[in-house]
Amino acid sequence: MSWETLSNQAITAAGVVYFLALMAHLVEWSALRTRPVQRASTPAVRVASGVVSLRDGSFLASSGQATGSTDAASGSTDGASAAGAGADDEGTSYRIAMFGRLGLYLTIIACLAHGVALFSRGMAAGRVPWGNMYEFTLTGSFVVAAGYLLLRKRFGLSWMGPIVDAFVLVLLMVAVLWLYSPVEPLTEALLSPWLVIHVMSAIIATGAFTLGGITSALYLVKARAESRGTPSDRGYVARLPSPASLDRISYRIHAFAFPVWTFAVLISGPIWAHQAWSSYWNWDPKEVVAFITWVVYAAYLHARATAGWRGRKAAMVALVGVATLWFNFIGINYFSTTSQHSYANGAPVVDLRFR
Repeated sequence: MSWETLSNQAITAAGVVYFLALMAHLVEWSALRTRPVQRASTPAVRVASGVVSLRDGSFLASSGQATGSTDAASGSTDGASAAGAGADDEGTSYRIAMFGRLGLYLTIIACLAHGVALFSRGMAAGRVPWGNMYEFTLTGSFVVAAGYLLLRKRFGLSWMGPIVDAFVLVLLMVAVLWLYSPVEPLTEALLSPWLVIHVMSAIIATGAFTLGGITSALYLVKARAESRGTPSDRGYVARLPSPASLDRISYRIHAFAFPVWTFAVLISGPIWAHQAWSSYWNWDPKEVVAFITWVVYAAYLHARATAGWRGRKAAMVALVGVATLWFNFIGINYFSTTSQHSYANGAPVVDLRFR
């Protein structure tokens, strides 16, 4: 079996497992729709109606309303009924937790298969696996999934699981169906250390900004739900962290991604451009939009630090930033006829001016 064949098979397997992980998460959250949320600060509590588990410190999935203990106090429910209801509820809680763990484990397996596909692609090409748009998409989606798994416990991102699985799955489908390109070597001029440094930093920043953008979008959804005055205690939105927590998580992710993007756009990119073109800046459309993205995120961080922007205003700016980021990634390649960085439709990068 060739390395390229292994890469194609591994990415197919990763897509299948991401889909299964998404299904597991959807089953989990569908079951939680009928159960009210009980906020708490401890990892887990036990109530009369069964075990209520706190997932990553962000929320509790309560069963009913502690039926057994309440009814026992009023004398309206006998011991046998309360015990039966408690047993049923504990079984339901166990099944919900089981599907949650299954979704997490499947995401880990899919991410590992995703990594194998990238490694195999690199071995087949004899270079780093981000030489064209197909490979960049595979690598960028891998960073999104891996970043979610790395930050999941630290920031309590279990609620992001189904969105990340769906987002990565869609990117893989786009890559395989529309962007696929057979393995071909790059021109000798592109075999530069800056290919690794510049593109890898851009990929890491893209993945982190995407996670931050997802968090900002969910902040707006959560804040809107709470602004209605009588927020629901059931469903997916009810189990999101508080708007303040989402705002804080988004800020931390963006604060990490911004220096990496700065290095990619304003340091490593111009250095490579000077080596290839004898000019640090060429006003290429991709360069211009990348700089616009940098300005938007700089404004986001500056406004938070100096003007005290929080919440909705900051989230809107963050979404503008991620929109310009993905337009630069996809739109420039398809809509620009003058960009020196264009490698749309998965065409191999053979232009000396690519960086």
